[in-house]
Amino acid sequence: MTSPISLTLSPQRRVQLNRRSLQLAYATAGYNLIEGVVAVAAGAAASSTALLGFGLDSFDEVSSALVVIWQFRARVPEARERLALRLIAVSFFALAAWVTVDAARSLLGTEQADTSPVGIAIAATSVVVMPLLVWAKRRTGRELGSATVVADSMQTMLCTYLSAIVLIGLLLNATLGWWWADPAAALVIAAVAVREGVQAWRGEQCDDCAIPAAADGQAEGCGCGPGCTDACCTGTDQASR
Repeated sequence: MTSPISLTLSPQRRVQLNRRSLQLAYATAGYNLIEGVVAVAAGAAASSTALLGFGLDSFDEVSSALVVIWQFRARVPEARERLALRLIAVSFFALAAWVTVDAARSLLGTEQADTSPVGIAIAATSVVVMPLLVWAKRRTGRELGSATVVADSMQTMLCTYLSAIVLIGLLLNATLGWWWADPAAALVIAAVAVREGVQAWRGEQCDDCAIPAAADGQAEGCGCGPGCTDACCTGTDQASR
């Protein structure tokens, strides 16, 4: 399925954007694989639920990037749009479930997280790197009219939020001895993951005008649901061109 915005693209530009989507997905997968390994190792060493959740989110980000790669390696990427969104949503839900259980166990138990300089360093690095990927993905997804690329950018944005949240939690634990800040940060991670998972499952990316429309281009197939007044959903964007 193709959104109204993408119908205005020339074949050459569409190929270019598809290629860029793949390149961004490969870059995301590579960086997050390294980030995930470092974060999980540091989290295990420091008994940090937030770091472990952050590391697992990195692997979640890798899986999201692989979904994008799977979609855009197809002859007609739009045909895989809906399934790709559902797969990304499932990865959000899985992350939220694991982090919630582990954070609750930490809060109710006696084990406290140790200081992790390595964890602080990887979280700080991600605060800088992730926003650059988000910007590139959102720009590409909006122009291409791909809900999958936009949803993947939200997965990367979540990683940016988590980086900042984990960094704050680790710093509070290291400087003030607030051990509870670590699992508390992890619960914030879980809440955001559930929200993004629900939006990806429903295809709610109206603000980016990147929802796959029905094959006949009618607004009711955009997936945004009733009440959406964006030009991509009402059809006025296409009619005005």
